[in-house]
Amino acid sequence: MNTKDRLICGLDVDSVAKAEALVTELGDSVTFYKIGYQLVFNGGLPFAQDLARSGKKIFLDMKLHDIGNTVTKAVEAIAGMGMTFLTIHAFPQTMRAAVEGARGSDLKILAVTVLTSYDDADLAEAGYGKGVGELVAQRVTQAMAIGVPGLVMSPEEVASTRNRVGDSMLLVTPGVRPAGSDSGDQKRVMTPGDAIRAGADHLVVARPIVAAPDPKAAAEAIQAEIAAAVT
Repeated sequence: MNTKDRLICGLDVDSVAKAEALVTELGDSVTFYKIGYQLVFNGGLPFAQDLARSGKKIFLDMKLHDIGNTVTKAVEAIAGMGMTFLTIHAFPQTMRAAVEGARGSDLKILAVTVLTSYDDADLAEAGYGKGVGELVAQRVTQAMAIGVPGLVMSPEEVASTRNRVGDSMLLVTPGVRPAGSDSGDQKRVMTPGDAIRAGADHLVVARPIVAAPDPKAAAEAIQAEIAAAVT
């Protein structure tokens, strides 16, 4: 894997113009971008396709979850857009439907185990009888059996998951914050170097880059930390 591809910069901005300016400013310091709800609903899908055609890798963060047929048809459509990754929620029916929709394409499905903004109390409030660690472990087992190629989880669950899946699955982690950064609404976080050493393949970083006084310098610092961790 190209070391630079390990960093996925989240384009968490509210217009294509802002996203275009940020991509231009970041230049060759970032090769992989995440586009989620905020930008998608501000004209971001055509922009994502343009970025993919320009040679950038795109992580479309839609976290799909619906009845099986709806998910399959949505994934089939997205598979034709040139995206690299697509997120779904890690419910078994949804995972099976997404794997079917991506069949025969280069699109890699990533199943989101438990959001990094959740902790045990949040799961209890939502009606789950399991804590974060137990629920992540259950969803990892299900995803492996279904044949999902990758998982999204907080850095805290990466090491134990890597021990279970070996090199058979991609592990992608948000909730990554450089030392000294504000964790914001993330509750399970880790520094870039620690997350890579724990076994993450890709790190999703948005605010520490997007909101930095010098986004390119921030991205380059994270790239340097990743490079040091993989050598």
